[in-house]
Amino acid sequence: MYLGASRGVGDLDAETYKRKYAFGEDYGTSYFKYGPVGEKPFIAENRGIVLRERTILHKIYGIEEDVIVGDKVRHFLGSRDEMVRYLIYPMRDGIVKSDDKNSWEVIYALTKMGLEESSPTDPKFDGFYVAAAISSLALTQARYMYKNLFDLHQKIDAETGLVKAVTIIPQPLAVAIAEKRITCIVIESGHGNTQICPISRYPIKEAMFALNRGGAEADAITAEILKDLGYGDVAREEKIVREIKEHFGLIPYDLEKSIEVAKRDWKRFRGEPFRKYLLEIDFEKNSWMRFLIGEIIFNPGHEIFESYYRKGMPRPISTEFRGEPIEGTISLADAIILSLGGVLYEIREEIVEKGGIILSGGNFSWQVPPGLDDVATDAATKVRNELMKKGIPAQVKLVDEPQFSVWKGCIVYAVAVPDDYEWDWDTMEGWYKWR
Repeated sequence: MYLGASRGVGDLDAETYKRKYAFGEDYGTSYFKYGPVGEKPFIAENRGIVLRERTILHKIYGIEEDVIVGDKVRHFLGSRDEMVRYLIYPMRDGIVKSDDKNSWEVIYALTKMGLEESSPTDPKFDGFYVAAAISSLALTQARYMYKNLFDLHQKIDAETGLVKAVTIIPQPLAVAIAEKRITCIVIESGHGNTQICPISRYPIKEAMFALNRGGAEADAITAEILKDLGYGDVAREEKIVREIKEHFGLIPYDLEKSIEVAKRDWKRFRGEPFRKYLLEIDFEKNSWMRFLIGEIIFNPGHEIFESYYRKGMPRPISTEFRGEPIEGTISLADAIILSLGGVLYEIREEIVEKGGIILSGGNFSWQVPPGLDDVATDAATKVRNELMKKGIPAQVKLVDEPQFSVWKGCIVYAVAVPDDYEWDWDTMEGWYKWR
């Protein structure tokens, strides 16, 4: 809604002020990326602990918070059992239920922490223009998340004066904005889900959906491999498993051929052992298993994973697309084709071949070690090859900084949206203001 000319702050007009005090928030499933205009955001794990009972330790250590987030979380965890029992990951699946009080308290605490850490000393400062990015699922399945985020920012502003206005966009749209693409398919893959979102100036709602899988599945297969190799105690600790995954994981050009080569010449694929804090992990002759870690992201339905599912590893949860059930183990290539089927026929070629497919998110940040490029590849090449096998020639690109592209898009969006456009619940865009 157009409101007419708006006032600035001090000697700054509104648009100049906004460019100076734009603030981005990316509520990822695993990490919360936040910060004002700059080269890179600050990063905090998207998790927290809610303390319902106050003890003598609160007084001894001067603990005033009831919700612990950021680096302080580690000081409240002494064992693996405590981690499982108390840690809350609010954005685990991209969607937070409206009545999940604990998760919303953690989100509130993280948001307030990020804003307070970034508070400027400029006496002319009158609050940030905040652009927040959340899962595209919220646009179709959980619009209440928009209202909840607006409310918590308003509450934070009442307490701190740090928020002047808020706008919210789907994470894939933020990526497209950061990449300066108006027609494309964005695939944003984080820890909890993988969002497939065709865009033609705005997300095509009828064609977008999310797979209930992401980095968590790569973590899960890594944990199963560790158990098989005799590291069962390590497999219980999520953060270490994630680091081991990132250390060893490889994406295969072709899983069967890559495994065959790696079994013949395992020393070439062994890599450096993982060494950290009294741990040493070495795959040795089982180094072919490194390819399982990368493959499960792209094709968890491959028959090689069936034995792990039978042993108890969670199978990716099914989802829906246009009212039809979709197996959680569908290959990423088939999921892209399914999404493309929801796009108007006459712009499909423009989207896939000209605009292209843009990959974003930490789950696509895989490197190819020197000397292994005959059988290992990167995420963009993997997707391109798998689509080509199905007769679809696509331009596929991985963004330069997969972990930060959503946050960058938030900053660009915050600067671009005119100050005098109020939030519109029909178009789902504009600034939400309360002052």
